[in-house]
This record gives sequence, structure tokens and C-alpha cells, in this order.
Amino acid sequence: MTLFGYGVTNKAIAKKFGNCKIYDDSFNGVIYDKNGNEFLESEMFNPDKSDFEVTSPGIPPSNPLIKKAKNLISEYDLFADTMPFSIWITGTNGKTTTTAMIEYLLEKRGGVAGGNIGTPLANLDEKANIWILETSSFTLHYTSKAKPNLYIVLPISDDHTDWHGGFKEYEEAKLKPIKTMLEGEIVILPSKYKNLETNATKVLYENSQDLAKYFDIDIKKVRFSEPFLTDALLALASSKILFDEVDYKKINSFIVGEHRVEKFKDRQKRTWINDSKATNSDATLAALNGLKEKEVFLILGGDDKGADLEPLFQKLTLNIKIFTIGTNSQKLGLLAKKYNIRCLSCENIENAIKQISIEFLSCQNQVALLSPAAASFDQFKSYAHRGDEFKRIVGNLS
Repeated sequence: MTLFGYGVTNKAIAKKFGNCKIYDDSFNGVIYDKNGNEFLESEMFNPDKSDFEVTSPGIPPSNPLIKKAKNLISEYDLFADTMPFSIWITGTNGKTTTTAMIEYLLEKRGGVAGGNIGTPLANLDEKANIWILETSSFTLHYTSKAKPNLYIVLPISDDHTDWHGGFKEYEEAKLKPIKTMLEGEIVILPSKYKNLETNATKVLYENSQDLAKYFDIDIKKVRFSEPFLTDALLALASSKILFDEVDYKKINSFIVGEHRVEKFKDRQKRTWINDSKATNSDATLAALNGLKEKEVFLILGGDDKGADLEPLFQKLTLNIKIFTIGTNSQKLGLLAKKYNIRCLSCENIENAIKQISIEFLSCQNQVALLSPAAASFDQFKSYAHRGDEFKRIVGNLS
């Protein structure tokens, strides 16, 4: 077996199967491990001596290894023949929370979660009743054989366009599995894709009310508000489809993870919100949707991966002041000027927090929000690192 890249996904595959040839730009020469795996420089790959190649999902199509490959498959394809009943969750925002909620509900039924949520498929129990897989557009781009039995598609918006080459290609990757699904299988997806051809049963929705109505869920009994309400309803829908069960008590006890609309107070009892996981415009707009009655101090910016941020600014109100950080600060400043939104360039998150603290006078009518609409890698190790730094610096305010 040939593996491209040696990240979390392929480390698990190499350990499970052994005797793999692994190509990565970080390798020098040829090295072997105790499992018979061979580590080689990328330039040493010979496609004529490889039966098939499994790529790490993050390697882009432009990579020379990908271009040379003749029998390229994804991690999902590798397990297509042994994968148990599977629920795949994709979309631009909310897929991690939805996946975690579904696992929380279906754990008692033998459901285990993996994929992009953190556990590679090679580490999942193949004897489990259900695999619940958070599925990225990168993985879907390379997947041709594997398909879900239940496919949940959250709204798709502009993201990862630099990797895919454009929004159309990104969107097509997300919708790709639907075309190969079979009669008796189910796909839940936004109604804008109602004309997409598939043999699966389509459940279409515009909003959370549509989901609640279709699956006969009493929305008043679900404690979450948006953006988590839709996630919770999709999780409940999964349980309803498979086991005709709607467990309000169980879903209401679910605790949303860090860095997604995470509210906390500083020493002066002012409200700050850590939404560091918001790496695109739609996620930021979802966070702002629950703050319409407040004056919002919004920390925005980072590596936007070439995304068009104009639709975000078209929906911002005059009751928002932006504090920009990161590499796209100048771009954000120009858009703020164009749409008459108050904006201050702060370069980094510490400066932004200090400046907000000066202007943050009302505990009741103001709120500070880190929702960057951009990736974090220009200044941080990850969105979690960015969120942790945000909370640390706010916690140190006098």
C-alpha cells in the first residue's frame, strides 16, 4: 500500500496495516519502522510500482504526488468494503457539533464518531453498529467508491476555495456522494439542491423550523438556540430515522465544545464571546444573528484563504465596530470603509482586546465577539490556540 503524507490519517493506516510505502516532503532518504513501513522522499515515488495510493486529505490536487498517481483513493475508499452502516455529516459550518451530538444520542446504539472530528477511520471499531463521520470537502474530493447510508448536509458557503480552485468545485465535492447513494438511503440537505439527481430519499430544509416539522420534533422542547438549534435538530432527526426516537432530555444535556459561541465574563462582568472556530463569513453571521439587540465589538481577520468577504459586510449593521487582526486587515479595512462600518486596525489579538476594553463601558448593551471569519494559521497554531489566547488575555484584564 502506498501512502501520501504522514499526518494523523496515514499514521493510523500505517500502524493498522503495516508494510506501507509512505511518501512525504519531510522525509530524507529511506527509513523503516518496526511494522515494516518504508518512509521515502516524495521525489522517489514511482506510479508504475504502486497498486494504489491513499492520500492524506489535506494534500491539494496541485501536489506533484497527486498529479503522478494513477490509482488514487481516499481514506474512506480504503474502508468502503468493511465500513458498517455510516452517517456522514458535511457542510461549511456546524458539522463538528452535529457529529458530536449524533454520537451523543447514538452511543447507546453502538455509534462511534470519527473522520474529521479527530479519530481516523483506521482507529474506529469495524464491529461497531454505526460509524458517524464528520466529512471534509478534502476527503470527499478524493472519494469515489465509499458512500454514506445517511448523509447530512449542512448549508454550504464559500470556504477552502484556494484548495479546490473555486466555490463551484468546493460545492461539488460536498454534493458528490449524493449521486452514488442507493434507494432506501436518505440524504438531508438544503432545499436549494432539490433538483440534484439521486436514488436516495431527499429530505429538504430551509431552516430549523422545516426540520422540526418534517420529523415531528417539538422545537420548544429543545433548549438550544441558533446556530446550535439546527445541529440539535439534525441529530434528533438521525435518531428518529434510525430508531424512531426523539430524546429531548438527552440532547438537552449535551455540552457544546469550546471556541464556538462560548460566552464568558471578565472581572468587570462584561460579556465576551469566543467564536474562534468561525473561520468563514457564514459562521460569523450565525454568531452575530443572536446579538442583534447589542452593540458588538467584533474581532475579525486572519487568513481568509482568498474568500470573498463582501457578502459578510453587506449584512453587517451600523451597530458593529470591527477590530481587525491578521494578514487580511487591509482588505477588511477597505470593505469597512466601503460599507460605512466603523473599523480599527489592531494587527494582533492582544491590541484588539486592549482597545475594546477601553471602549467597553456597558455590561448590558455591549458585547465583545471574537468571530474572525478566517483561518488562524497566519498568527496562531490553530483556531483553538487563537481562542485560548483570547480567553487568557481577557482573563488578565484588570
